[in-house]
Amino acid sequence: MITIGVNKLEQFFHENFSWERLLDFFKQENSYLKTRLSKVVDTNMDKDFLALAEHFQNKFILKDDLIDELEHDLAEQRKRLDHYKTANTLPEEKISKAQQRLRNEMEYIEKDFTSLKNEFNKYLLNIAK
Repeated sequence: MITIGVNKLEQFFHENFSWERLLDFFKQENSYLKTRLSKVVDTNMDKDFLALAEHFQNKFILKDDLIDELEHDLAEQRKRLDHYKTANTLPEEKISKAQQRLRNEMEYIEKDFTSLKNEFNKYLLNIAK
C-alpha cells in the first residue's frame, strides 16, 4: 500500500466537514422541495393529488428528522476527533468504526434523498398541464 502525507485523523476531519456541507445542502434542498409542494398544493385541490402531496410532505419531514440526527451524530464524532487531535494521538478502532458507520449513513441518505427528489420531480412533471 502506498502511504501519503495524510493521516487518518486528518481524513476523518475532512470527511466530517464534507458531510456537514452536504447535510446543509440537503436541508436547503428539502426546504425548497417543501415550498414547491406547497405552491403546487395551493393550485391543485384534487383529492388524489392531495393524498400524494401528503405522502411527499411526510417523506420530506422524515428527511428533515434524519438530517437532524446525522448532524447530531457528526457533532458527537467531531468531539471525539477533537479529543484525539488535542491528545495528538491517532483514533482507536472504535472511532474508526464510528466513522465507517457515518460514512455508510451518509452514502444512504445521499442516494435516498436523490431518489426522493427525482420521484417528486417526475410526479410533478406527470401532472403538469
